[in-house]
Amino acid sequence: MDVRRTVEAVWRIESARLVAFLARVTRDVGLAEEIAQEAFVSALEQWPRQGVPRSPGAWLTTVARRRAIDLIRRERMRDERYARLAADLLAPEGEAGRSADSELLSLIFVACHPILSRESRAALALRLVGGLTTEEVARAFLVPSATMGQRISRAKRTLSEAQVPFEVPGDEELPARLSAVLEVVYLVFNEGYSGTSGEEWVRRDLAEDAMRLGRVLAALLPREPEVHGLVALMELQASRFRARTGPDGELLLLQDQDRSRWDRTLITHGLSCLARARGAGGPLGPYTVQAAIAACHARARRFEDTDWEAVAALYDALSQLAPSPVVALNRAVALLHADGPRAALEAIDAVRADPRMARYHLVGAVRGDVLLRLGRYAEAAGELRRAAGLAPTARERALLVKRAAAAASMPASG
Repeated sequence: MDVRRTVEAVWRIESARLVAFLARVTRDVGLAEEIAQEAFVSALEQWPRQGVPRSPGAWLTTVARRRAIDLIRRERMRDERYARLAADLLAPEGEAGRSADSELLSLIFVACHPILSRESRAALALRLVGGLTTEEVARAFLVPSATMGQRISRAKRTLSEAQVPFEVPGDEELPARLSAVLEVVYLVFNEGYSGTSGEEWVRRDLAEDAMRLGRVLAALLPREPEVHGLVALMELQASRFRARTGPDGELLLLQDQDRSRWDRTLITHGLSCLARARGAGGPLGPYTVQAAIAACHARARRFEDTDWEAVAALYDALSQLAPSPVVALNRAVALLHADGPRAALEAIDAVRADPRMARYHLVGAVRGDVLLRLGRYAEAAGELRRAAGLAPTARERALLVKRAAAAASMPASG
């Protein structure tokens, strides 16, 4: 048996709850992670000799508790922190178990605190809640390990210096704070679903880490509809992973994908989460609306079967809830299929004037497709070439260059 692999698997599963427990009793996220890491090292040292314990998580928690007491005694910190830790150690096991969910939820909110930058929140959430190593987080965001280590250390120091409380936000603060958490989870997912840098178009492991974070949140906050909406959105989009690239790794657009390769299990679970979000009552939030759009695609057995009228209507709603030029561009795509290329071109040209879209390659990609449908082949080729020059990944560039060449080879309309 590969004991090291077992230890690493246990760590990935148990580390978030362990760090959450230690952070609550020490009131210091950085110190909590250090103590948890020491317990992990102890497992690497002892389990190969003594065997994997029957309850690995409980073993790690026991070792971490002892390390925390030793550290506090060694530093002669006989204050409120020691008293709190001692009380926790004396608490009945059942009571400690009941507080575990609250501790984990507190850790998520602390890691995604708005005092940190979005990039730092994402890195810290993957490190503390996702159980990834610093090296794994660095690979996820395509930066050197040393750089990511500094970013994570600085984020923990910021939380400590600002004395951010280790607690779940109250009812008044919860909506805004939850929005920040969901934003981080979706940021991580999108970086895996469509990488914004590097050579890889899909980084599935990163997207799956985000989905795992979302499922943890859904279990901890079962009455929050937008949490279920986000999980639904991620799972419905992730269901297409296998079909998004061809045999040679080339990119396949939605209309070219083999839908028999879509993951029906993820679709079923995503639709269930969407129903739960919708069933909570009240107006739908932006993640739930986006999940409803993804559901329109998931339900269609063929691209031609898509209910584009419904998609366009949902994008109208999303434009009111979360207006942005990207949403407007996606609405233009829906209009292309619902109302035709002229309506789509008008919508795209309105978006193109937004300075935030000046270097967004998909504007040219979509506009090029619309011009092709209008028979304006030379203009389409130019748009697609310009889009290729802005594409963030090599495979996207290759796809756009190929489409530009095909457009340029078409005969001019007479």
